Amino acid sequence: MQPEYFGYNADLETYRQNNGLAALDFGRVIAEHKERYVVKTERGDLEAEITGNLRFAARSREDFPAVGDWVSLNIYDNDFAVIHSIFPRFSVIKRQAVGNSSEVQIIAVNVDYAFLVQALDRDFNLNRLERYLTICYASKVEPIVVLTKADLTTAESITHIKEQIKLRAGDKIPVVVVSNISQDGMDILSGFIKSGKTYCLLGSSGVGKSTLINNLAGISQMKTDAISTSTNKGRHTTSHRELIVLEHGGILIDNPGMREVGIADACSGLQTTFDKIAEYAADCRFKDCTHVSETGCAVLHALENGEIDPQAYENYMKMEREKEFYESSVEERRKKDKVFGKIMKDYKKKDIKNRR
Repeated sequence: MQPEYFGYNADLETYRQNNGLAALDFGRVIAEHKERYVVKTERGDLEAEITGNLRFAARSREDFPAVGDWVSLNIYDNDFAVIHSIFPRFSVIKRQAVGNSSEVQIIAVNVDYAFLVQALDRDFNLNRLERYLTICYASKVEPIVVLTKADLTTAESITHIKEQIKLRAGDKIPVVVVSNISQDGMDILSGFIKSGKTYCLLGSSGVGKSTLINNLAGISQMKTDAISTSTNKGRHTTSHRELIVLEHGGILIDNPGMREVGIADACSGLQTTFDKIAEYAADCRFKDCTHVSETGCAVLHALENGEIDPQAYENYMKMEREKEFYESSVEERRKKDKVFGKIMKDYKKKDIKNRR
């Protein structure tokens, strides 16, 4: 398969040539399994692992390969390769790792568009949608809202939900309504997929992401499962991230369902998602206004006058607190790393002196 078919372009080739990587093979990570990877190359799909140097030099999880990465590698036989380096990423979708205030979980990299998938049943949640939008804006990825299971609700309900999205998220974000059963809306969704562009699917379990991929691919590509009737929560049919190349050239990255979407490094994302609040905040009396109780707060004034949706305000404040907590945790970890680095440096100096 030609590399252009799964996203390779002139910028990547220029980087490869200018950084002495021309003698190495290259490919794109399409799956990850506990530090073992599957890489799509011109020779086919290969299992791969990273070099010891790459593992040693990694300062955090972000320094390891992720699904969507372009990598340089050595191919040793038809089934195995070793990854030497990662090409620069033009976008990184990430979230705060579940249960860890300072760690980041990479969702996908080198993504152009994100399909934000929510089902038109009990799964639909505007607050969660705003979280996904914030992650996308912070990652410089264009969002497209996909509402599935249209066959399980009424036309009136669909219209109401679309109006809610427009009120909270604005009218510039595309919203596509589909049914995986009747295939209604699939032609519209397919029209958004361009050859050579990469699309990431984000959503909870049970919203129909895997079935959506199967319909877009025209084959039974992903394993699907029914939603749990006892809990009304989706079963985790996708257990790992995986990149799929469609016949007409579009590239899809599926992800395990995410019930928790922690905000990490999302300052610009919040400003874009809640642009109306940001506009009012510019008129606050104090530059460091927290929009909680300050005199002269333009945001609170707009809230009282009904110019800002109360639920949007509450969701914004919740995510702002999460962002601040994450940033303080990261800063604390940096200070600890700095102290540890100084201790190790002093230890090495004493060790060298003692040897002499």
